[in-house]
Amino acid sequence: MAIPPKTPFSHLLPFILSLSLSLLLSLSLTSAEIHFSEIRSDSRSIIPFDEFGFTHTGRLELNVSHISLSKPLQDLDSSKLGFFLSTRDSWLHVLNQIQDLEISCALQSHLVSVVYSFSNLNSNSSFSTLFSQSDANQFTLVFANCIPGLGISMDVRSAMYNVDPKTGARNYLSAGETPLPRIFFFLFLAYFGLSGLWIHVLLKKRLTVYRIHVFMLAVLILKALNLVCEAEDKSYIKRTGSAHGWDVLFYIFSFLKGITLFTLIVLIGTGWSFIKPYLQDKEKKVLMIVIPLQVVANIAQVVIDESGPYAQNWKQIFLLVDVVCCCAVLFPIVWSIKNLREAARTDGKAAVNLMKLTLFRQYYIVVICYIYFTRVVVYALVTITSYRYLWTSVVAGELATLGFYVFTGYKFRPEVHNPYLVIDDDEEEAAAEALKLEDEFEL
Repeated sequence: MAIPPKTPFSHLLPFILSLSLSLLLSLSLTSAEIHFSEIRSDSRSIIPFDEFGFTHTGRLELNVSHISLSKPLQDLDSSKLGFFLSTRDSWLHVLNQIQDLEISCALQSHLVSVVYSFSNLNSNSSFSTLFSQSDANQFTLVFANCIPGLGISMDVRSAMYNVDPKTGARNYLSAGETPLPRIFFFLFLAYFGLSGLWIHVLLKKRLTVYRIHVFMLAVLILKALNLVCEAEDKSYIKRTGSAHGWDVLFYIFSFLKGITLFTLIVLIGTGWSFIKPYLQDKEKKVLMIVIPLQVVANIAQVVIDESGPYAQNWKQIFLLVDVVCCCAVLFPIVWSIKNLREAARTDGKAAVNLMKLTLFRQYYIVVICYIYFTRVVVYALVTITSYRYLWTSVVAGELATLGFYVFTGYKFRPEVHNPYLVIDDDEEEAAAEALKLEDEFEL
């Protein structure tokens, strides 16, 4: 088995992994559909909480305790304080009503569903209510404080779920996420099968296996573990409203999968292990940029998941970092294409280098298509798809990822007769002629 020496960044990778995993574990991982929020001396007129896709049998359990106002309740118009549910479209109309002075408070609009008004609070510092939502749609739970300068503190526990009309069982997953546990499990089986197939290939072609082929196996296994943890995470949330620790494993494997995938793309793009047993300084710098950026992106994703649907600043950071990572991994492929084109004209091995050049061009195009589809097209699907079918965007992104994994494994599989070995004179002459035609075309 041909095993080139380790790359110089190897000694830094364990430190980066341990540091980032510590940061991930230090965050409060409570991803679930039962949410706990602490509001302290907040004077905002609108405080958004959670978003959920209801069916016709939707329920909201709201428990609020330790209510404290900066002014005595009896001196206030308590009807201007309370919780309500609103769709995004309705909220735009409510804002127009307020702007046109039709109403002075969102709680007065007929476009929202008032869950609880503080006019019913009397002198109590807590309340509990069960609200039935028969209108199937995507709703956001919001607290309205229409008294300027009033600070409020309270502990809010909200549980939103849909009831199965046949069994009466609760489903804590939003209507658009209900199929996800089964989808993630089927995807896990697909990656588990691919891992077994790849192990068979490595054993069968052990004489032509490079270290990067073993690295590909590690990426496959991490992806499979990430999916099975995500399936269990969603399954527990669906039944109980809480993740029961599966979210911790999901974030860990998601973090490792993200780093290893981008590292694999960079290593393949540089030709490491296939063409050369080393990395140039500029290629090492790309890895040293990509890995920390992936750490930031994964931590941002955790914060987004834990902060609900309104962590807009973190969403923007995550998207920006993710796009930078995607752009960074393209540079080594471009450099390899340039080097191969120059080598094909100068070192007398035109056929071998032409085949390498063709392969790296194909990989460059596929990487661009994969990045564009999973970052742009999938995001577009999320924005245009009905809330009931949000799972389709997840399926589209996962199928694109699966196709990318299959293409990468097939094109860079261990093989005796591959583009990296010397070929006969006839093919050499044909390739030289092809390069000549290519030069004339470029001119």
